[in-house]
This record gives sequence, structure tokens and C-alpha cells, in this order.
Amino acid sequence: MRVVFMGTPEFSVPTLTEIVSSGHEVVVYTRAPKPAGRGQKERKPPVHLAAESFGIPVLTPRSLKGEAEQIAFASHDADVAVVVAYGLLLPKPILDAPRLGCLNLHGSLLPRWRGAAPIQRAIMAGDTQTGVQVMQMEEGLDTGPIGLGEVITITPDMTAGELHDAMMWMGADLMGRAFAALERDSLQFTPQSEDGAIYARKIEKTESRIDWSKSAAEVHNHIRGLSPFPGAWFEIELGGNLLRVKALRSTQAEGSGAPGTLLGDLTIACGTGAVRLTQVQREGKGAMDGATFLRGAGNLPPVIR
Repeated sequence: MRVVFMGTPEFSVPTLTEIVSSGHEVVVYTRAPKPAGRGQKERKPPVHLAAESFGIPVLTPRSLKGEAEQIAFASHDADVAVVVAYGLLLPKPILDAPRLGCLNLHGSLLPRWRGAAPIQRAIMAGDTQTGVQVMQMEEGLDTGPIGLGEVITITPDMTAGELHDAMMWMGADLMGRAFAALERDSLQFTPQSEDGAIYARKIEKTESRIDWSKSAAEVHNHIRGLSPFPGAWFEIELGGNLLRVKALRSTQAEGSGAPGTLLGDLTIACGTGAVRLTQVQREGKGAMDGATFLRGAGNLPPVIR
């Protein structure tokens, strides 16, 4: 088939690889390179680099709202478009251009967690399962009918990074199966229900700070839902200075006390219960286990912020 693939981050690369390795004719749309790093040099996103390694044409429009871009998109005469974490809204002329429409790989069990951050929000809410689904796109936000899906168990200490990676590979396999069914004209779509629809809003920097007054379960879910990026954080006072520390891994623990009280071995009291931090990261340092952090930090204050 003639395929327009639209994606940007690492999450998209295995699905692109699956489609290319199946012998389809592919053109790639991705986000334009952005300045990054200390030198602020323009850095191509992972999908761009992968497409170049395959010798595939790459297009990086800033928007798809203009008539010229829509005409250019239609000129590909695509059988289908595949969208995996692209990052730009697709207006109706784009959605209508491919003969078989646009398929989206979405990281949740729709209609739960429509929107920008379904992986993080599922963990932060304490969900015990989620999934990956292939959806037929329409103008509404993640409202289209579902073609195929797989369920993933969210284990008690699983981080967003771990769930991301599991979904990334499962999603590539799922899209490969969807393509096989599409070629046989046997891919059937089921309309979504509106019951249980929840919006997974974008993660904001302002919500990264840990609130120790919440329950241990909520704090634990907050930490693992934001790990490894952007990272939930707290502050401790060392040598008269406030030091910001990211909490990357945790587990619920025994103990109680005033919220923020250090109970020992990086076990910290919450509003109810306690959490033990098993992996942290100081400013300007790499990730380390709790014991290593304690050896380097010396005497910690009795309460952390």
C-alpha cells in the first residue's frame, strides 16, 4: 500500500519500522527539528532519523491547515495514513485524503484517557490496566471507532517509562496486524461509547512537585506516573541551601507521621501511610538508589518539603 506515516518521538519508531519492513511504499511526516542541548543546535526527532536511515522521504510542515499543504498531502495519493504521536492536529481535508482514511495508534483503552498524556494519567490515577488501540481518526479528539486493541496490566510499581516501552512494541505489532487485516478488507471498526470518557490533559510542570499531605498511594502513583520525565520532585535543606531532588522510583511502605517526616532509609510519611524512595536524582547528578543518595547527602533534616 501507499502509506503516509505521521509521527515524531521514539514511541513512533517501531511502528514505522514495522510498516517499512512489510514492504509498503512510505512517505514520512514529522515535526520540524528543534534547538536542543547546550549548543542549541537543531536536533531531528527520532522518526526523522529513522526515516532517513530507511531512505524514506521526510516532510516537516509547521502546520497542515493551509491549502498548499493540504494539496501536497493529497498528491501522495495514499491508501492510508498512520498517525503515532505526531503532535499536529489533522484538519478534515487531511483526514479525508487517504483512500482508507487515517489510522491512529493510541495508548489507552478508549474512551478512557483521550488526549495528550494517556500513559502518565493512567498510572497517576492508579489504574491497574490500560492498553493500545488502533483507531479510525475523525475530527473529534480520539473519538473515532476502534479496529484492534490489546490490554496491558499496570503492575504496582511500574513507571510511565516502563509502560511507554511496553506499549511502544505492542503497538507496532498491533498496527502490523491491522495492516494485514486492512489488505484483506477484514478490518472491522466498532464505535466508541461515550460512557467513561476521560480527558488525559498534558502534564504541566506545576504539578510535578510532590504533595506529601496526600495518601501514600497517591504519592506513589504520582512519582511513578511522572518517571522518568518530567520527574516528581521534592526539596531538602542541606548546608543552609534548598536542594531539589527528583523521585524516580518508589514503593508503598510501613510507617506514619506528619506529612514529609523522614522515617528512615528514605521512607517518608504521607497524609496516610508512607512511601520509600528507591531511586532518586539530585540536581546535576545521575539517577541513584536510595542508599547511595543517603551516603552522599550526610545528615538529612527530619522533614523534607
